[in-house]
Amino acid sequence: MGKIILRLDRVMADRKMSLNELSEKVGVSNVNLSKMKTGKISAIRFSTLEAICDVLNCQPGDILEYDPNVTEE
Repeated sequence: MGKIILRLDRVMADRKMSLNELSEKVGVSNVNLSKMKTGKISAIRFSTLEAICDVLNCQPGDILEYDPNVTEE
């Protein structure tokens, strides 16, 4: 079974947006966004994903990627 890989760090870098700025605009704590950025989460609410996509002007597929060749540890 593959793995969902989070690419939030890449999208944030492309938009030149800091974690603090994104946290403020999305209304999600720095701690939770940091966990998302490093891939240390097991779920994300659609409302959070929608807010992030709105602020970063991106699609969910820009942030989430499925890799069938990576397995969970």
